[in-house]
Amino acid sequence: MQPQEYDLAIIGGGLVGASLAVALEPLAEKLNWKICLIENQPPTDEPASSNWQPSFDARSTALSWGTRLIYQRLGLWDDLKEQANPIEHIQITDRGFLGSSQLHNTEQQVDALGYVVPNVWLGKVLWKGLSQAKHTQVLAPATINSLKFPGPEEALLEGELNNQPLSLKARLVILADGGRSGIKQQLGIADDVYDYEQTALIANVRMSKPHQGWAYERFAVDGPMALLPLAGRDMALIWTRTHEQAVTDGALDDAEFLQAIQTSFGNRAGRFQKVGERFAYPLKKVRSKEQVRQNLVLLGNTAHYLHPVAGQGYNLAIRGVITLADALAKGAQTAADKGQDFHPGELALLEKWQAERLGDQAGVIGFSHGLIGLFANDTPLLGHARAAGLIGLNLTAPLRRWITAKAMGV
Repeated sequence: MQPQEYDLAIIGGGLVGASLAVALEPLAEKLNWKICLIENQPPTDEPASSNWQPSFDARSTALSWGTRLIYQRLGLWDDLKEQANPIEHIQITDRGFLGSSQLHNTEQQVDALGYVVPNVWLGKVLWKGLSQAKHTQVLAPATINSLKFPGPEEALLEGELNNQPLSLKARLVILADGGRSGIKQQLGIADDVYDYEQTALIANVRMSKPHQGWAYERFAVDGPMALLPLAGRDMALIWTRTHEQAVTDGALDDAEFLQAIQTSFGNRAGRFQKVGERFAYPLKKVRSKEQVRQNLVLLGNTAHYLHPVAGQGYNLAIRGVITLADALAKGAQTAADKGQDFHPGELALLEKWQAERLGDQAGVIGFSHGLIGLFANDTPLLGHARAAGLIGLNLTAPLRRWITAKAMGV
């Protein structure tokens, strides 16, 4: 079977892989590249976007202001904003101690600190963008079972498309197939892993009063709880529990579960009146020891996965997407200026891009991990120090603006 040949192959057509394909379209058009996007579960087109209504149980993603700017650049924001719920204020508290801090969009002179978008809508908008990317061919439903590098300038991918054998060649392969990537394991790429021994319970809840654009981060010794604004009086709940607590809480009926989160969170957002389907995810901090090789890049959860406490995992991934697209464009232009051929899988280019990403990755992952350690310590003296710190943060405008800017991804 003669392999189909592409310049780039993206394995994984989820939010990160689809974003990359859209981001690469201008460069692909300029260089007449052929790109393939390989996905085993393509989204359906029904219902049509014009008739789409958010499901109460739909899971959501928090987009920072910086991610909004990236999607504006890619021409996707006008569609995304139709179902984007703005975060205008954030309140941070520490259960059992006085003191809190509040962050506001007005201090940054922006419309919102971030947005919460249903994943289904985000996927629809991205795949609409893909449909307009003339240089990307979507191969779905497809799986890749084997990835090999027979020579220094190409990769060989073998799998199935519509239950038929699939064989591809590509000059650069981007792995964006998630945290359980079988291909990454097959290639022997190891991870640095920290197990929090916790589970995140995720569900949508309906409140007794409008949230008015507020998001809440409530820290506690047994794990943080976050509430993010959705449409109307709905909010997205992320509740960190021990594995044992998650099993117990997962078995509660709706009334008991609502009472449990009310007791843990308090009344500052109103009364919890309704809860939707609950999802449970074990929590680990994961970072691949290798994120680039010759002709290979790891992106998104395949490269790094972090605690959802600060809501920055997806935003970190999207910055990886746009900077990779920029690095390839810059490399192509440099080669053209020198009258040379450009190879997108060149190791020196990929290593330079990765080196430039290390600071952002280390900062975001370290910040999220540090928050968990700081607020998980139940020493009373440290608790009072945290409370004083939150009060101080509320009273110190320059520091508060700096932290807010970091949360916005700018």
